[in-house]
Amino acid sequence: MKFVSWNVNGLRACLKKGFAEVFAALDADFFCIQETKMQPGQADFAPEGYTEYIYSADKKGYSGTAVWARTPALSVRYGLEQDLHNHEGRAITLEYPDFYLVNLYVPNSQNELARIDYRMQWEDDLRAYLQKLDAEKPVILCGDLNVAHEEIDLKNPGPNRGAAGFSDQERGKLGELLAAGFTDSFRHLHPDATGMYSWWSMRFRARERNAGWRIDYFLVSDRLAPRIREADICMDIMGSDHCPVTLTLNASKGATVAHG
Repeated sequence: MKFVSWNVNGLRACLKKGFAEVFAALDADFFCIQETKMQPGQADFAPEGYTEYIYSADKKGYSGTAVWARTPALSVRYGLEQDLHNHEGRAITLEYPDFYLVNLYVPNSQNELARIDYRMQWEDDLRAYLQKLDAEKPVILCGDLNVAHEEIDLKNPGPNRGAAGFSDQERGKLGELLAAGFTDSFRHLHPDATGMYSWWSMRFRARERNAGWRIDYFLVSDRLAPRIREADICMDIMGSDHCPVTLTLNASKGATVAHG
């Protein structure tokens, strides 16, 4: 099974920059995107052979998530369990016979950590939600988590310490989530890889200089970790200020969804 996650920074804009071609080339069983910045029906994209799940923010042109799945889900949930989190289109959960897939766009803590209190509430409620799912069946979690976990996960950790995306609070919450039974798939296979990033500022020629951050992830329930075949960051794919990240799992015995 192959999974892709990509913060497209506006699907309509990304469609003008080769999104459909990237979608076809990556040939995933599940393609998850974040920051769609659109309402349902506003983008002309309907790939054959996929079921589409879209969750938009109440505010137009802001946030939003979507998933295209080759196999229709048994059930779908939009949002988390608490209503305060369910107005910005930030979480889609698809249920399958032997796993849950959760696509996330985690709230940015903003300049000077203006939204850090809400972010901490989100993190705690998300972790509780994921642990409930994980008690039922394994979880595959992907998306823009808006945090670089360790110093190895960004080019310039020193100057960015304490900033949004690299604050002790945010890093600590990701650590708590991993400690609760989840594995960072990329670091599982590439524990010491440096210079591997998924987001670059649009200022200061950051992408050209590879002055980036790894803030897009695939986390899996620890018991799925032995099945991780590949976990990659597609740094050569343009079209957004983020690049896609991918996960390929070896099939489980008796798997009931298509796998490649």
